[in-house]
Amino acid sequence: MNNSNTHHQRFAKMTFASVYPLYVAKVEKKGRTEEELQLVIAWLTGYDRNKQQELIQENVTFETFFQHASINPNAHLITGVICGYRVEDIEDTLTQQVRYLDKLVDELAKGRKMEKILRGS
Repeated sequence: MNNSNTHHQRFAKMTFASVYPLYVAKVEKKGRTEEELQLVIAWLTGYDRNKQQELIQENVTFETFFQHASINPNAHLITGVICGYRVEDIEDTLTQQVRYLDKLVDELAKGRKMEKILRGS
């Protein structure tokens, strides 16, 4: 993992609103729904659909998005490789949380069963 501060700051300054439509397009292209995506995001962050939309409208950064999130206690069960990085080995907390979300979206798009994506909870 590129441990440079610049790399981590890129994630910190990226907005949730800029990435959300890409997540929607990715999962819908594979036959999943935006509602399923919202459920996955809610599982990881504690943000319900309304709060997610509010955060999109406020154009919050990922830093703010995850700073106020209630990260699921089972998030540590998210393992594997996303974008060439093993998520469980990422040292920067924010970067790891962004990659957790990426991994969940990827699993949803790949057709994994919802109970597996949500780590049995």
